[in-house]
Amino acid sequence: MIRSNTTASGKPRTSRSRALALGLAALVSLPLLTSGPAQAKGNFPSPEGSTSTASILTYADTIKELEKIEKTSRYGVDVFTLAEAGTAVNTSEQGRDLYVATVGDGPQDVWVQGRIHGNEPYGAEAILSLLKDLGTNGSAQYEEIRDAFTIHFIPMYNPDGSELNIRQTVLWDTAANAPRKDANGRDLIVDLNRDWVADKFQARESLAFYEYWTMVDPDYGIDIHHQGLKQQYGTGDDVTLSLGISLAPGGPTLPTLEGGAYDVLTRQMHGYVYEELKGTGYITMDRYQVGGSLEIDIKGGVVSAMMLGLDYQGLNPEGHSNPVVFFETSGNTSDGSLGQKARGKSIQQNILAMRTLLTGLANGEVQQTDPEVWEEIPHAPVTGYSTDYAGTIPVTP
Repeated sequence: MIRSNTTASGKPRTSRSRALALGLAALVSLPLLTSGPAQAKGNFPSPEGSTSTASILTYADTIKELEKIEKTSRYGVDVFTLAEAGTAVNTSEQGRDLYVATVGDGPQDVWVQGRIHGNEPYGAEAILSLLKDLGTNGSAQYEEIRDAFTIHFIPMYNPDGSELNIRQTVLWDTAANAPRKDANGRDLIVDLNRDWVADKFQARESLAFYEYWTMVDPDYGIDIHHQGLKQQYGTGDDVTLSLGISLAPGGPTLPTLEGGAYDVLTRQMHGYVYEELKGTGYITMDRYQVGGSLEIDIKGGVVSAMMLGLDYQGLNPEGHSNPVVFFETSGNTSDGSLGQKARGKSIQQNILAMRTLLTGLANGEVQQTDPEVWEEIPHAPVTGYSTDYAGTIPVTP
């Protein structure tokens, strides 16, 4: 692939140092959110109320909504496939087109992805809602975001898994038009969020979106997920939204990247979101942890590979990297906890979190946030790091 001094959207590339700088001068702060106690209200999250698959966006629904948003936008929403963007691989394992929508004409690029796990549906819906708002809303807040950034929205990273309502995708034999099988005759499945690794890239989706990432060279990233039901450490309140970083701040890896800059900036990104949204009555937040008290340090995740500056097959020779954070909404289809009664609030909290973070990055307030706010986000005392390369690494006293 021939690289140029412009991004995939035709804008000049910005240096990594600019992405880590203080950013733009403050223009308009985020409007005050509803005040109230941090504890979640009513049945949010809740397994109550059957969530019919008819209420979850399909691949066809997503395309239809993208085309509608593009047609009705006032501020230049551009919807295209990776085939149109020019990536060498540009369809899913089963041959579905992979879609991206951009909005904004700012000098810095932001990567926002949802539904990399097919059974985690609300990232797609939240992304489409925020995309619509950015394309139609003329308020100062949205104008500020559009002026600062070109945002690359990927509402459905994993269309095959989404259609099957499974976490992974199925590797496909295109000649036989059937799943590929392992030695025991079982379908070969791949977790797309563990596939951006130098000796993997098993799925077509991984190859396609990785190349597009190298074309964009984003400055920031946001990833939307779901998790099971959980309670906030210390209060027992039901958690609705967990704030996560795939390479643990202060852990084995993140402090070594970019001279420690990502270790600081990712803390600031989530610290800012926490400070702005902790008074929202229906949102109860904590830090994303596993096994009760472990932070994750997963190098094989897509957003980890972005922070590590992965160079696969020479497509990223300069070692571009960018900081990324993720949001985890409580409730998923796998264990029956994605209650219909929680649907609206589940989607809305993701919209609020994304919009809040984009606003804070645009006006420079994120970069002015005390990174120690990260320690104030409710979490169990950290006893170790759950890794995909060395098992569990205990915290050393």
